[in-house]
Amino acid sequence: MNDPLRLGTRGSQLALWQAHWTRQALADDGIGVEIVEIRTTGDRIQSVPLAEVGGKGLFTKELDEALIDGRIDMAVHSLKDLPFALPVGIRLDAVGEREDPRDAFLSKGPKLEELPEGARIGTSSLRRQAQLRARFPGIQVEMLRGNVDTRLRRLEDGDFDGIVLAAAGLKRLGHGDRITQILETGQMLPAVGQGALAFVCREDDPVASAALARLNHADTRAAITAERALMASLEGSCQVPLAGHATIDGDRLRLEGLIASLDGTRVVSDVGEGPRSDAVTIGSRLGSRLRASGGDDILAVFHG
Repeated sequence: MNDPLRLGTRGSQLALWQAHWTRQALADDGIGVEIVEIRTTGDRIQSVPLAEVGGKGLFTKELDEALIDGRIDMAVHSLKDLPFALPVGIRLDAVGEREDPRDAFLSKGPKLEELPEGARIGTSSLRRQAQLRARFPGIQVEMLRGNVDTRLRRLEDGDFDGIVLAAAGLKRLGHGDRITQILETGQMLPAVGQGALAFVCREDDPVASAALARLNHADTRAAITAERALMASLEGSCQVPLAGHATIDGDRLRLEGLIASLDGTRVVSDVGEGPRSDAVTIGSRLGSRLRASGGDDILAVFHG
């Protein structure tokens, strides 16, 4: 009998949900999986914004090291946490079918547009902060980090009038009934990769790669490919307020992209379309158009 494949994951409630889902999905195909919890720098640092201490890579660094060292055979991530440049020797091997990609607003009743002047909204995402300030300049947007339960508790405790979280995570953890309002993409464009799972392994591991191939969802993979090409073109990370969301309709791919100043006073957005086979080109060209339309000036503030 073959040894089980070792699946690395963060120890958060949502990350463990993702890992157990992955283990069950592979078990259905007769593949044994052992879950290995690894605490990341991003999990340890909760008191400051990620943008100030290194960005999304803080949630993947230790898992990457474990892969390269051979302590695990594969890892599962929320795709929106995955930097566009992966370490040498590691490959994004599969992309799981996407859950709801949209953002969700939670409050004790009022919808976002019903909040009074000066209402306090909690979110850790610069992307969300910028879009909230652009649409609702009268509200106060404040940093909110922590796992899903921590954020829900702080809302209940009255620390905020509302919070914004990814709808996918709430639904996966059984908190869909807590959502006050789903924010359509025209109201708030999601993060690149939001709602999808990323499965990575070593480039030289055909066994893990063959196992993960069973989890790949072709339409989601095509959409993610365009979104990540956009992010790469904009040299993006969670240190820059950018958004990108692609949809697939048959052979056609449509990609919306946005980049904004943190104070919300400057927002540049555009759309790219074409055959899904041209996903990388669509993303790269949309990024170039955004940069030429004022995005470079916004990026200069963040990249110095």
